[in-house]
This record gives sequence, structure tokens and C-alpha cells, in this order.
Amino acid sequence: MSKTTAAITAVQGYVPDYVLTNKELETMVDTNDEWITSRTGVKERRILKGEGKGASDMAAPAVLALCKKRGISPEEIDLLICCTVTADHVFPATANIITDKIGAKNAFGFDLNAACSGFLYGLVTGSKFVESGTHKKVVVVGVDKMSALVDYEDRATCIIFGDGCGAVLLEPNDEGFGVRDSILRSDGSGFQFLHQKAGGSAYPPTLETVKNKEHHIHQEGQAVFKFAVTNMADVSAEIMEKNNLSSDDVAWLVPHQANKRIIDATARRMGVGEEKVMLNIHKYGNTTSGTIPLCLWEWEDQLKKGDNIILAAFGGGFTWGSIWIKWAYDGKK
Repeated sequence: MSKTTAAITAVQGYVPDYVLTNKELETMVDTNDEWITSRTGVKERRILKGEGKGASDMAAPAVLALCKKRGISPEEIDLLICCTVTADHVFPATANIITDKIGAKNAFGFDLNAACSGFLYGLVTGSKFVESGTHKKVVVVGVDKMSALVDYEDRATCIIFGDGCGAVLLEPNDEGFGVRDSILRSDGSGFQFLHQKAGGSAYPPTLETVKNKEHHIHQEGQAVFKFAVTNMADVSAEIMEKNNLSSDDVAWLVPHQANKRIIDATARRMGVGEEKVMLNIHKYGNTTSGTIPLCLWEWEDQLKKGDNIILAAFGGGFTWGSIWIKWAYDGKK
């Protein structure tokens, strides 16, 4: 009897309507389009506007559209994992809010925080519930409203991040398709280089923390770039070597969209050409947990059953990893 694997059977994305261009950022902070594009690859990003709007307001329509695409009811969902660093509230979990908004009455849910590697961590976690035989339909959501954490007077970070969401449905497969292998890593000593200082139990919100802008993203760009280039590239090559995959065997690299130069370095390390690299950083910027599923959504019609796909990410704190997926369906269908 063949081993049960967790296959992605549908993918869906959602991005807000408002487009924040580099030209508009030039009016907000000391920067320019050429500087931003040459260093990051970002041309524009989406921003979720509206009082009281949070991550769940992007995730709920994405998951509803996902269910419609697959032809299932939200009530058939067994589990929903929400990967995010911008939860609607400290508690309850945004996953619980999403399930309520979409009517997924039979699902339990929880949030998972691994910064920009969140979707990878969530995908591996969700796959284990499917592989165990206890759950048949698991939704993994990658969503972040990064505009809530960005200081739009800090040109080092405000140029990078945007808002967006992607979601996938995992179902059992006995033909060998789906999540085949993964390598996930973390190193908490990276906290000092990329974090949000205040808002948690160590530094609860006070007038002082707000005044000192300690609820915004703090990033030491050069240090993060150095770690990301090395670790994201290495772990992508490692999963190929571990599974005897050559560059010819790999149909697609789906990299976290943090920086075009980091993506290029990862592709070179793997030996894959740019024609095999999913890239939409120019349109959406870094949506943190949303970048990888948003890529899968945009490239879905180019994916073929049996394609070997490598997902790779690097995130704050630090977290990083790679996943080998054998795609389970022809996207054009």
C-alpha cells in the first residue's frame, strides 16, 4: 500500500485594490524609483485600506474563492492554519475569525508565526495532519497586512513591504504527488537584526513604546541580506541534493519575494535559469507569509501534473526552509 501524501489540490490569492507605487513613495520619504528597483526589485505594492480592516479581511475572500474553485463547501474544511505576523488581534487566533467569517463550522484552526517562512512551516504542519489520516481537507493560509507594521518615514523598510494573501487546499493523495520532503530551520540569535520590539509580553504597549516607534518593523538590512542570501540558497540546494534532483528535474523555483538579488542568488545556487523562477515582487513587494502562495496562484495555469517544485523562504528571527512538492494537477484544467 502506497504512503498517503498531502497534495495541493487548489490555490487562490487575494490582494487589496489600492496600489502604492514607487512614485507615490517618493512623495512620502527620501527615495526614488531607480533606487528602490535596483536594490529590491519592487515597483509597487498593495495596501489594505479601511478602518478596522485586518488580515482576516484578505484571508476570508481568498478561502471562499478557494472552496468555490475546488467545488467544496467551507463546512467540509477540517482544519485551517493561518500563517501570519499581523494577526487581527493578539487573541483570539485570526484562524478562528476566518473560519467564522466563511462558515467553516466543522474546522478547528490556529495561527502560526514564522515570519516570512510562515507559509512553509504551515504547509509542512498541515501536511502532517493529512498524512496521519485524521484530516481530509486542510487549508493553509499565508496572509499579512504589513502596512500595519511599517513606518512610512523609514525608507529602509517602507519600500519593501505590501499586503496580500494566498491560500492552498491540502488533500490526501496515494499517487506520490504533493509534499514530498522539507527542510525547516530557525536561529533565534537573528532576533536582533529583524523584529518588532514592542507589543508582546516582554514589551507591552505603552505611550513610550508608541512614541519611540517600537511597534514598527526594525531591520538591519545588510545583516539580513547576508544571512538570507546564504541560508535560503543553501537550503534550496540541500533539498535537491537530498532527493537526487538535478536542475533539469526542477520545473519551478517558488522563492519568497523579499529581494530580487536574494532570489537570483538562490536560483544560481540551484543551477536553474530565470525562466524557471516565479517572480512577482515587482507587483506586490514582500507580503511576508503571502508571497509563495501568491506566486502559485499567479502561475497556476502554467503548472503541470508531476512538476517538481521547490519552495524556499527566509524570515525574521531567523527562520528559513525549503520544500519539495510534486504538483498534483494540470493548472489549465
